[in-house]
Amino acid sequence: MKHKPEIINFINKHQALFWYTPDSKKEEISEELLLETIFNYGTLNDSLTLIKILGFESALRILQNARGRKKLNYYPEIYHFFSLYLKRNA
Repeated sequence: MKHKPEIINFINKHQALFWYTPDSKKEEISEELLLETIFNYGTLNDSLTLIKILGFESALRILQNARGRKKLNYYPEIYHFFSLYLKRNA
C-alpha cells in the first residue's frame, strides 16, 4: 500500500507507538492499524490531526468497519467517543 506523504510523515512522527514494527515496514502500516493505535495511545491532538489527514468520511468508514475482534482492539470509551464525533462531523 502506498500512502500519501502526509500519512508517512505522521507515522514517522509517531513511530514510538509502533515500536513492535520493524523500521523497514513502518511505511506499510495499514490505515486501520494507524487509526486504532493513534486513537488508543496517541493524544487527542494526534487523533484530530490524523482525522484531518484521512478525512472524516474515511476515518468513520475505517472505524465502522472494525467488527468482531478488530472492534475489541479499541478501548470501548475511545470507540464510542470517536464514533459519535465522526458521525457528527462526517
